[in-house]
Amino acid sequence: MLVKSFGRIVGAAVLVIFIGVGIHAQVGRATGLVEPNLAGEKELLALPHLNAALVKGIMERRPFLNMTELNTFLGQSLSQQQRTELYGRMFIHLNLNTASKEEILLIPGVGNRMLHEFEEYRPYKALAQFHREIDKYVDDKELARLEQYVFVPISLNTASDADILTIPGIGQRMLHEFKEYRPYKTMDQFRREIGKYVDKKEVARLERYVALN
Repeated sequence: MLVKSFGRIVGAAVLVIFIGVGIHAQVGRATGLVEPNLAGEKELLALPHLNAALVKGIMERRPFLNMTELNTFLGQSLSQQQRTELYGRMFIHLNLNTASKEEILLIPGVGNRMLHEFEEYRPYKALAQFHREIDKYVDDKELARLEQYVFVPISLNTASDADILTIPGIGQRMLHEFKEYRPYKTMDQFRREIGKYVDKKEVARLERYVALN
């Protein structure tokens, strides 16, 4: 009896620690899920149903600013089943607060019931909130899988280094540029300042992950 009680206490403590760590992870950690806007040619070619022509098309058209754009392009060549299989390996993160029903349903294994749960808890302030709420309905393995597909925008003016570094493709150099121009007063200011270092397409990709709160 004491052993079982101790096990419950330890388990609860681990859960608290896990959620606490997750507060700074505003973009779901990918465990094998490829970001098509950043992946190299060889990495894309290794994915199911992608051939040389499709990979070339992805690389020429990127960045895709949402999954609707990518799904429309791939839908010209791949069946719905093929795309579902592909999206188990490749996906563009969805903004938990603004993603459409159609985009959320592109996540493999998400049906109308889970769609309802995704939407019910909006607006999400942190990924830890998503973890806490969705954990009511699925086990830890499925929760980790679902988290790969989503993000909560970070605050440009208050986000920690850890927050900013969860944005795909951000390294130490761009982290420095993000912070250098604080406080940001408008998104136009963000576009103008970050546009000194990357092209307009990359600015648009980065902008998806940030907000002025």
